[in-house]
Amino acid sequence: MFTIIIEELKVEAIIGILATERLNPQPVFVECSIDYIKDNDDYINYAEVVNLIENMLIEKKYGLLEVALEDIVETLSKNFKQIKNVKLKLSKPDILDNCIVGVELFRKI
Repeated sequence: MFTIIIEELKVEAIIGILATERLNPQPVFVECSIDYIKDNDDYINYAEVVNLIENMLIEKKYGLLEVALEDIVETLSKNFKQIKNVKLKLSKPDILDNCIVGVELFRKI
């Protein structure tokens, strides 16, 4: 089994439920690890994974991080059948002055 690692992916996206969060994009940091089985030339292109995550965050303008996590993980598992486990974390560094907050999801596929 192989693991794809994505660290410190920064996406400018509208995400959140506060009125101020719905107006302008804010930085969202993505951390992701994906365990998958590689048979012969059946690998997962990590650039495709990054593009999928970026596009979903930008286009869907999620209200809750939890909804974004579930939607992204579900889409990853549908698009890449080799995936066995996904750990995905979304963080918002600018929403609070004294810390970085986020939500993480681990799912066995």
